[in-house]
Amino acid sequence: MMHNPPHPGEVIRELCIEPLGLTVTGTAEALGVSRKALSELLNGKSGISPEMAIRLSLAFDTSAESWLNQQTQYDLWMASKNAKQLKKQVQRLSS
Repeated sequence: MMHNPPHPGEVIRELCIEPLGLTVTGTAEALGVSRKALSELLNGKSGISPEMAIRLSLAFDTSAESWLNQQTQYDLWMASKNAKQLKKQVQRLSS
C-alpha cells in the first residue's frame, strides 16, 4: 500500500489538466460531465467512478484501471487511518 497517496483529483489536475493548459470548464466539456462534477473530483470531494475512469482513459489516452487503482489506494489509505477503531469493533473469525 502506498504511503499517503494523493487524491486522484490532484493527479488529474497536476498531470493532465495543467500541463495541457486546459481549464476545468473545457476539460469537463471534453469529458462529457458537468463542471461541478469535475470540480468536486479535482477538489477531493468525490472519487473516480468506473464510468469516470473510462472517460479519463479515453480523454487522456491512459487506462481506466490505472485511475481506479489510484482511487482504491487513496480510499484504502483513508480507511486505514480508522483501523484501530475498527479493530475494537470487529471480531476475528479465523483460527
